[in-house]
Amino acid sequence: MEATPSDQTHNTAAAANHSSVAAISMSAANTNHRNPLRVDWPTIDGPLGLTEQDSVDHARRFFKFGFLFLPWLWAVNCFYFWPVLRRPGSNSDPELRRYVVGSSIGFMVFTVVLSTWALTFSIGGELLFGHAWDKLVMYNVAEKYGLTGLI
Repeated sequence: MEATPSDQTHNTAAAANHSSVAAISMSAANTNHRNPLRVDWPTIDGPLGLTEQDSVDHARRFFKFGFLFLPWLWAVNCFYFWPVLRRPGSNSDPELRRYVVGSSIGFMVFTVVLSTWALTFSIGGELLFGHAWDKLVMYNVAEKYGLTGLI
């Protein structure tokens, strides 16, 4: 039997489709290659921790209260839900992951801003701020208000 050009095209397309299906099944096999007895917990304390819905509620509260000038709650959120941050492909709730990743980004931004502010004052000092330096620093507040004789 002689192959016609349309049969060759069909065979090539079928081979390409078969190889893409094989590649998809191989990648799926690689990502799902986990111990079936292992359970992914959303919190660091495993089975002693919160349920899935309670985890989302706590992560949401920590994330929102972090905006009330309590960025250490973002750090607590990242620490407590570390398994969610560490495994992006885990089967945890996407809403939980959104709050935890948002908390980690917020804490990193806060850390950069605080470090920049601290380094500006410690390195720049009076050379950077000039005469305004005496009004900005806190170590001479006691002298300014006459509180040095109380100790």
